[in-house]
Amino acid sequence: MKTVVDICSGFESHRDCQPIGTPPEVSVVIPCLNEEGTLGACIDQALAAFKIAGINGEVVVSDNGSNDSSIEVAERHGARVVHATVKGYGSALRKGIQEARGDFIVLGDADGSHDFSETYRFIAKWREGYEIVVGNRFRGEIKESAMPWHHRYLGTPLLSALLHLFFGAEVFDINCGMRGMTRDLCQRLDFRTTGMEFASESLIKAAKAGALMTEVPITMWPDRRGRAPHLRPFRDGWRHLRFILLSAPNWLFLAPGGFLVALGIGLVLWLLPGLRFAGKVGLDVHTMALGMMLALVGVHIISIGLFVKVFSYTEKLTRNQVSLARLLKHVRLEHGLLLGFILSLTGFTGDAVIFWRWATNGFGHLQPVRTVFSCSVCFFLGVEVIFSSVFLSMLGISRATYIGD
Repeated sequence: MKTVVDICSGFESHRDCQPIGTPPEVSVVIPCLNEEGTLGACIDQALAAFKIAGINGEVVVSDNGSNDSSIEVAERHGARVVHATVKGYGSALRKGIQEARGDFIVLGDADGSHDFSETYRFIAKWREGYEIVVGNRFRGEIKESAMPWHHRYLGTPLLSALLHLFFGAEVFDINCGMRGMTRDLCQRLDFRTTGMEFASESLIKAAKAGALMTEVPITMWPDRRGRAPHLRPFRDGWRHLRFILLSAPNWLFLAPGGFLVALGIGLVLWLLPGLRFAGKVGLDVHTMALGMMLALVGVHIISIGLFVKVFSYTEKLTRNQVSLARLLKHVRLEHGLLLGFILSLTGFTGDAVIFWRWATNGFGHLQPVRTVFSCSVCFFLGVEVIFSSVFLSMLGISRATYIGD
């Protein structure tokens, strides 16, 4: 196996340390909450890696309210301590990133599971031009008892597959806490999350921004703290999944909503002429009523999806939504109101005519039930479009992105 000295020969041109007082080239950021037992070794590994590679670097410990001797340990081992007042793993990382002075920032945990002597692998990829470099424990080495089986075979592969499917991110270990990003990319991505879902947020935003991304193999060691980890598998796993789904409204809302609308309207139109048979099963007005409900639910789901897309766009939670930006410049509130008015007026007029004829015949048996269902669908869809358009327009007021302005 190659040693750190052997592999770091690629940094030969950087062997001479820069003068004291010059800004660091690389910052290692370590979030910390009562990590006095393992923090010192992590800092020593990172500083040793800098020295061997001849890199002018710094270690920033982002303390999240430790009540043990973590701060004293960090300062004694040569790290700079900053304080994250908002609780949460993501908050500590954001504060550390904000205070880091290096052009390239490497993130890693303080529990001893990450080998900071492997920092050179991230730096090498950065020098090749990559903006974000993610550690991959599966392509490296996972020591015995370092990762629970449900993380290794269920949680991480599933979340990584969803990230790849929804956002095209070529990353297959999204939960790895050791990763590197350029300072410029961090500033552009404007991180917002406060918990463990920071890992998903950083990759989703980087993928949407078109950042150059790659992975490097790393070694994962067992947690060396001798106490229960801060990670809560099911709670934090759900937070990851929730953030991924909310960041992909096309998959979560628009696709299923569109399917329900097509299915519902298709049933209504198919049954409009009269009774139909699916094999030996007769389908009549009851199935038509079901189709009407499916269509209405589908339109409502689509409306929520559009709310999420516009909110994410206006609050800068997503980037590079070119198609949405173009849509917001051309679609006005009046367009939605006009479409909704036409649909609702058409449906109301049809229902009113049928009601008038029914009333003149003494409110007997209602014959044109199918026509009533069709007109009612049209009316309800029009009402949904009107109110959804108003709400979308209000969402667009934020951040000077008023829809149709």
